[in-house]
Amino acid sequence: MNSIDLKGRVAVITGGAQGIGYAVAERMLASGASVCLWDVNHEGLITAAESLSKPGRVATETVEITDEASVDAATQSTLARFGRLDILVNSAGITGGNATTWELSPAVWRHVIEVNLVGSYLTCRSVVPHMIKAGYGRIINIASIAGKEGNPNASHYSASKAGLIGLTKSLGKELAMTGVLVNAVTPAAAKTPMFDSMKPEQIAFMLSKIPMGRFLEVDEAASMIGWLASEDCAFSTGAVFDLSGGRASY
Repeated sequence: MNSIDLKGRVAVITGGAQGIGYAVAERMLASGASVCLWDVNHEGLITAAESLSKPGRVATETVEITDEASVDAATQSTLARFGRLDILVNSAGITGGNATTWELSPAVWRHVIEVNLVGSYLTCRSVVPHMIKAGYGRIINIASIAGKEGNPNASHYSASKAGLIGLTKSLGKELAMTGVLVNAVTPAAAKTPMFDSMKPEQIAFMLSKIPMGRFLEVDEAASMIGWLASEDCAFSTGAVFDLSGGRASY
């Protein structure tokens, strides 16, 4: 594992109780950072914090990221605990199942947009002023290859991730002179608990589109995200970094 210097940094990782978020927490802790895991799953947070086993460097906040008050309270609590907030990784997300656009209920469609896009907007809105004041920050949004290409039977998910790419580009330009950099990664599918809500044929479709012939490993995602969260990433902002195993070769 290559060394990434995050010593003394404090990272908030949404969706940090499992999947890519948890892998990012592991990598950042190994790189010297302290982490605060934000997740709606309280029991999952307890298990994750115990598993990470870094007393004093791991905190948790039970957060409903679609709720402005919940997000703002978590930001204040994180700052009170660590005194700073240098990195935000927006990893929380849901798939919302699979169906054609006309078969998806409006409630499900809206909920996926709320969690995947509005939730990331609310976290950015909450932490960015503190990063501007500090003159430093790194924000990494976990988008998806679906946001570039549009997956059939996943219009809600694809639209939410396309929106997150747009948010990244806009916010990156808004903050370009502040020392706060905003980038996104676009993973192909990784085997995480999100697979539990997907149909087998949808999973097979996604695998068939990856030239490498395998799914993304969460540790591979964590490596790229860790670099984007570091000072070594100094001249990229509003950018989208590929994690698709060759699928997005453009």
